Amino acid sequence: MILIHHARPALARAAILAAAMSVAATGHAGAADLATFRVGEASPANTFLAIWMAQDASFYEKNGLKVEIVHMVGGSDSGPALKDGRIQLMHIGLSSVVRANLNGLGDLRSIGSLSNTIRNTFFLAPGKTVKDLKGGTVGISSVGSESDSSATLALRRLGLDRKDVTIKEVGTDRLTPLKAGQITGTVLGEPQRTEAFGLKLTSVVDLYGEKIPWLYSGLTVDNAYMTANRDTLTRFMKATVEGNWLAVSDAERAKKVLARELKITDPKVLQASYDNFKAETPPNAEIDIQGAKNVIDVVVPANKSHKIGDYIDTGIMDGLKTSGFFDEMKKKYAAAR
Repeated sequence: MILIHHARPALARAAILAAAMSVAATGHAGAADLATFRVGEASPANTFLAIWMAQDASFYEKNGLKVEIVHMVGGSDSGPALKDGRIQLMHIGLSSVVRANLNGLGDLRSIGSLSNTIRNTFFLAPGKTVKDLKGGTVGISSVGSESDSSATLALRRLGLDRKDVTIKEVGTDRLTPLKAGQITGTVLGEPQRTEAFGLKLTSVVDLYGEKIPWLYSGLTVDNAYMTANRDTLTRFMKATVEGNWLAVSDAERAKKVLARELKITDPKVLQASYDNFKAETPPNAEIDIQGAKNVIDVVVPANKSHKIGDYIDTGIMDGLKTSGFFDEMKKKYAAAR
């Protein structure tokens, strides 16, 4: 409790002014002033590193937000969770956004991207061949997820269709059932992709190697929430973009965070996961329009809307670019790269 002596009003005013200047200088709001902002995490992966780094460096607090990570199974529940306000933003690919909107489960928009390239490789279970896929079981995290659409693309590369296999939801850890032979094949991203190579599992389609433009890890919100809370989302995106730049520029710190969050103990797996992040992350978290169009072309039926504005909104990121924020980040972190 602070008591102000009335006999010294000038000193009191000076104390108040000094406190205000201190807050302004640090850029940090008090804990009670932070707005809670919940982020849904559908699949723990290196594409989430920008958010973990922003948390680790207190960038969200600097922007007046208290970010909480909500663990979710796949992206199928994202529409209802965003609409109901259980979360304010979801880390999912555009495939989930498209299916949620088309199925009446939400009115979602991806406003940013942490990966504009498919990062999956299709692996077979031990002792299995491509011939075993027909009539076999392909594991995905959840229906409508990027693992689902990536699996469809991989099957096409092999001359197969979804009707030729049984699609099974097995959750985000697909390497464990693959090793056990509980599924015939599945797509894996980092760090499990590198683990699978280390186990000498057979890879039959390397979608990551094809460098397919694809909105693979979007930052997605409810459209109505975005309309009413653009300032909050702008502050979230500023912190996340800076987290991205910090991760790209400070490899050692980034790898420590990556190891902690993904529980990686193998140095080779850790290095591969970080290298994959650094090579493919868009530092300013901007959406690659061609990548978004590719998702829409593959996932959206011919008789449904192919309007890109029904699934993404670049307004917030356009505003950050125009304001000079991206240039500021590049200047701040370029020397450390």
